[in-house]
Amino acid sequence: MNGWWKNAVSRRLFLAGGALLGGATRLGAPAANAQPPSRGSAGAAEADDHGKHDGMITPGEVDHARNGFDPHQILTDWDTGKVSRLPDGRTLREFEMTAEDKEIEIAPGLMFPAWTYNGRVPGPSLRVSEGDRVRIRFQNFGSHPHSIHFHGIHSARMDGVPGAGNVLPGGEFVYEFDALPFGCHLYHCHSVPLKRHIHKGLYGAFIIDPDPGRRGEEQEAARSRVLGTPENARWQEFVLVMNAFDTNFDEENEVYAVNTVAHAYTKRPIVIARDRPVRLYLINVTEFDPLNSLHLHANFFDYYDHGTTLTPTLKTIDTVMQIQGQRGILEFSFKDHEPGRYMFHAHQSEFAELGWMSVFEVRA
Repeated sequence: MNGWWKNAVSRRLFLAGGALLGGATRLGAPAANAQPPSRGSAGAAEADDHGKHDGMITPGEVDHARNGFDPHQILTDWDTGKVSRLPDGRTLREFEMTAEDKEIEIAPGLMFPAWTYNGRVPGPSLRVSEGDRVRIRFQNFGSHPHSIHFHGIHSARMDGVPGAGNVLPGGEFVYEFDALPFGCHLYHCHSVPLKRHIHKGLYGAFIIDPDPGRRGEEQEAARSRVLGTPENARWQEFVLVMNAFDTNFDEENEVYAVNTVAHAYTKRPIVIARDRPVRLYLINVTEFDPLNSLHLHANFFDYYDHGTTLTPTLKTIDTVMQIQGQRGILEFSFKDHEPGRYMFHAHQSEFAELGWMSVFEVRA
């Protein structure tokens, strides 16, 4: 581990270190998989302008192969389970999940002793359909008791809390329930102390697509959210789990991110097509801070709180705040914008400087 990270004992010192070393990686530098905008375009001017501001960007690169996961793959890596039919004709989706202790790299050279689902943070993005029967076989290979608590509707004995699905090291439990209601949900460990089990990395996205047949006049909107339909194929969908890490265990975060790795989407922006709408599944699991947020530059979005409606709960906004455990769906388009790089980040400035800064690369 390099000397700078060894001395990152507080968020203030981390911030000071970033100010000294941030110039090593610039926001204006070309993405690894992106073509820079042509000279003379406003997009190029924007990129150049960003490059002048040698922001507090963590220098170096994270070894994603060693981590066993890549934040760019997490964006669209939906786990739909093993699918079969029940005797009554309903769909059964079965998942295998494990908990294990694993050291992960959350910023270049900075290792964190995480507790993981299926070896990654966040855990797999489970995606099912409204009304499916969901069955999860959970094995605990970790050093502490763990569980999976799903935000949704289920019986008390499937709640994933002490006495109802809490699993000792070496043990296993099978959670089973119907997928209700549709929306953008999450799962997380509910063992005690709860703040430590969540903060250490035991959480993930749980998306329930709506059943268009149950939606009446909103069938078209419902079909656009169903993975695999033609209506859904025109959307660019990404999952963003806002998280943070207390690297010295003083109950104050030193590193902030979406999908775990600080500044991952600044160094290599998320490429999107200008002519296709964008849908973000946004989830906040940040511990030790009461709120997190997302602000979109140069654009506005419609927001569906918890994703449990097909009509927006907030329209034409550019910033949304979420408490821990809150989530929602953002929908927007760049169809009337010129190609270029557009920031999105937490609107708590300190969070952005400590890792929660990202960029969309909009291409024609």
